[in-house]
Amino acid sequence: MTQGEVGGREDVRPDSALITRASDSPPPGRVDLFIRIHAVGGDDLLVVSRDFGSELEATESITRALDVRRSLTLTRASFNRESGESVVVVNLTNVVAVRVSRTDSAATGQYL
Repeated sequence: MTQGEVGGREDVRPDSALITRASDSPPPGRVDLFIRIHAVGGDDLLVVSRDFGSELEATESITRALDVRRSLTLTRASFNRESGESVVVVNLTNVVAVRVSRTDSAATGQYL
């Protein structure tokens, strides 16, 4: 994981080598992960990301971003299963819980 300066603020983001890859299949070693973010007083947000190789890698990256109070930047992500990928910056300030899973099911996944 790298830390970069974005807009005068440091963001925590996955490996920067992923930025140049754009295809319908995950890069080698990367999997589709469903990241469900529970915010204070708001609706749940579902982000599908190909930025990580495992649930553990995603959970550790999100935990580091929470620990250092930085935003999480996902370079290969989409909201609610949209067809196109884009860069998603998640402000973790008002996040209550995050669930990371390989499937979108209420009964599976790791919670932070």
